[in-house]
Amino acid sequence: MDKLIETLKNIWKIEELRNKILYTMALVLIYRIGSYVVLPGIDPNQLGGLQAQGQSGLLSILNMFVGGSFVRASVFALGIMPYISASIAMQLLTLAVPYFQKMQKEGESGRRKVTQLTRYLTIAVTLVQGIGYVTFIKSIAGDAMVISGPLFYITTMIVLTAGTMFCMWLGEKITDRGIGNGISLIIMIGIIANLPFGFAAELQAKLAGGGGGMVFFLVELAILCAIVFVTVLLVQGVRRIPVQYARRTVGNNEYGGVRQFIPLRVNASGVMPIIFAQALMFVPSLIGQFAPDTALGQSFASGDYYYSVWYNFIFFLLIVIFTYFYTALIINPTQMADDMKRNNGFIPGVKPGKNTTEFIDNVLSKITLPGAIFLGIIAILPVFANMFGVNPRFADFFGGTSLLILVAVVLDTLQQIESHLLMRHYDGLMKGGTRIKGRATGAVGASV
Repeated sequence: MDKLIETLKNIWKIEELRNKILYTMALVLIYRIGSYVVLPGIDPNQLGGLQAQGQSGLLSILNMFVGGSFVRASVFALGIMPYISASIAMQLLTLAVPYFQKMQKEGESGRRKVTQLTRYLTIAVTLVQGIGYVTFIKSIAGDAMVISGPLFYITTMIVLTAGTMFCMWLGEKITDRGIGNGISLIIMIGIIANLPFGFAAELQAKLAGGGGGMVFFLVELAILCAIVFVTVLLVQGVRRIPVQYARRTVGNNEYGGVRQFIPLRVNASGVMPIIFAQALMFVPSLIGQFAPDTALGQSFASGDYYYSVWYNFIFFLLIVIFTYFYTALIINPTQMADDMKRNNGFIPGVKPGKNTTEFIDNVLSKITLPGAIFLGIIAILPVFANMFGVNPRFADFFGGTSLLILVAVVLDTLQQIESHLLMRHYDGLMKGGTRIKGRATGAVGASV
């Protein structure tokens, strides 16, 4: 406890770090307040049907991503998800279309163009999803619509689009002037906001007659802690490749002659594969919102297929595919080999150049496969938890998107705070000099 208090004091002493944390907390507070501002023309007291739909199934995941805004018909009802969808589309275009590939290679100016196009695409995606959302409200909780007609559709689409763009702006400001990755933090805060409700619902269910009692609840907590521990190991797992730098003389100075390591993460792609896959799995639900009067549309819109075998198999497969896809985007073995060669570095026992590239690529492939499979298993654990009687709201935290985002974002944010402490010659957040190996989840923001 003394160590924790001393660390908090050190954090407060660093003016820059203190300002970043306070700035981040202020913007997060604005986001949370906005999640309770109901859309114009909606009676919040008549949203019982919509709230019931968001208690389980895929809609509960979507509602969790936006901090409960979806079932409250908030101005932030669509949250940051249209931006995630637009970012996925742009990243796929940079792989498939030469024009976007060229733009991506133009350096900072090219990245700015891609970012701007992503924002325009976000507006288009939000407008389309806004129509589906209003149609869904009309079919599920039509009494909540105080006004109706084309004017209501138009105004609601504009408000939802403005809400999504404002959330995106908040995320970018947190990234620029706050602590951590803004977009990731916004999603994480939405997830944390649902944790107390899920915890209370599960405790109430277990204490009720036939629920198993407090013993069963404590067993569930123990299992959850074990899953969190394993998830932390997955996020932090690293394979180190030794690199020897040859000794060379420049003038009167000698360079090189040292041995270093290239850290290759078991899960180099972080939470991105699971976010990409989850965004695609939301598509049937969004399509179903446009046809709420049909049986298939109602099934898709409700998200009941979340517990089906085919859904979880496709979800697992997409995560494995996206793990390889995103790892290939952020790690370039050829560039790593060229950098080593330029700096007179080599991997012991491996020839520089092509052989080094093949060696790094081979190691990367070997450690990515178990990481991808393990990531997929953790992603579908909530369904198994639900099968064993865990309340759906609490089961979502037994692995899945929510747990992975929580662990990755928390570790990344703590790692940034620790870096500030160490730069000012204060002790880090861990005892004995142990460093927090967060990963720059550029995750949901900068890299998405």
